[in-house]
Amino acid sequence: MENTVDSGLNKENIPLYMRVYEYYKDLITEGKLSPGARLPSIRRCEKELSVSRTTAEAAYFQLAADGYVVSKPQSGYFVTDVARREKKDGTVRGIKELEPKTDYDFTSLSADRESFDFTLWRRYIKSALRQDERLLSYGEAQGERELREALCKYITEHRNAVCSPDNIVIGAGVQSLLHIICAVLPRSQKVFFGESEFEQGAAVFSDHGFKSCRTKEEADIIYVSPSHINRLGDVMPTSERLRLIRLADRENKLIIEDDYDSEFGYFNRPTPSLQGLDCGRNVIYIGTFSKLLLPSIRLSFMILPDALLGEYEKKAELYNQTASKTEQIALCSFIRDGNLSIRIRKIKRLYTQKMKLLTSALKEVFGDKANIYIGETGFVLRLEIKCAMSEKEIAERALISGVAVKESGTGKKYPQILLLCSSVASEDFLPAAKRLYGSIFGA
Repeated sequence: MENTVDSGLNKENIPLYMRVYEYYKDLITEGKLSPGARLPSIRRCEKELSVSRTTAEAAYFQLAADGYVVSKPQSGYFVTDVARREKKDGTVRGIKELEPKTDYDFTSLSADRESFDFTLWRRYIKSALRQDERLLSYGEAQGERELREALCKYITEHRNAVCSPDNIVIGAGVQSLLHIICAVLPRSQKVFFGESEFEQGAAVFSDHGFKSCRTKEEADIIYVSPSHINRLGDVMPTSERLRLIRLADRENKLIIEDDYDSEFGYFNRPTPSLQGLDCGRNVIYIGTFSKLLLPSIRLSFMILPDALLGEYEKKAELYNQTASKTEQIALCSFIRDGNLSIRIRKIKRLYTQKMKLLTSALKEVFGDKANIYIGETGFVLRLEIKCAMSEKEIAERALISGVAVKESGTGKKYPQILLLCSSVASEDFLPAAKRLYGSIFGA
């Protein structure tokens, strides 16, 4: 085989393993490597193309994932007839169309099927649907009164909030509530998002003409998620919460508290909400049921300070209620019957157990080649891998092998990746860990 490495790999801004992938793919699609032909061994590929073993393996994984070659144990990689079939059918498969299949997705926020009692929720939905007369109207723009009353009682007891049902506004997701917030605030104000990864929220403010800033001190609006201040699942200490409240009070700033993940603290009791510590003066509190129930149940709520209620009431008639009235009625009964509290305890036990099982699987497979850190809240685990690869390279190689993970971006000595356990079944943790290990260190 003629070696055209220089011309085949001389491409800028393309990962090296993808250049090797393209090199062999071209040989296959051009017929220079026929179906059944054996690819050079990994070691030979290293020497012929002057690349590392890691790069060669990643390229071969990608070729296999895209169907151009098949791996045979103890024999190597062999060319399939996929290129011949494509040529016959007149089809062309690009790299983006041939993304590797993800068998184990540790990046997904989807719920564990075992965590939700569909039969119970279906019963509440059916009960709501029997209220014929109520469902003939659009309902209250601010949200159903009885749900706001139930939420007020619940949030006061569990998150020490200070409010009345009149302070609560219901919406279909956090973004819909942010649109309302933007409508009642002066657009000349600057907003600070800090370490928040809620890009959709930042986009709402930007779309409404608000300017972002880099520090809390120069901001008029401070958006924080105290129970999940970064992607690692860290919690804002009470001392920092109090400092933030004093800053807002002293300099007349508004805090938007996104209480994301407050129910899922593994090691400590939930820290008091900013809204409660502030007695509801300078804080807009936002809560959501995407994790407590299901992501597909689009119900969120916010608590507005008394100072903003007047401005909201002026605009309220311009905003129709975005949340399903049927789901609002069902959720109200669900909360009043005590099922929300029961569910929180259940899923906290479930995910705590899953985190233990995932930790055990990773320890068994990686041994002393990795350190494991568990976030204070959420379903996130941080895996520090003792190797010379970058986080990006590990994530790419893992994805090629069918395991989706997140980069942590911590910039530590060793690369650290994040694994969310919610959507992966417990019985899949061990095979997933083995697949991940193999993508990094080889089989």
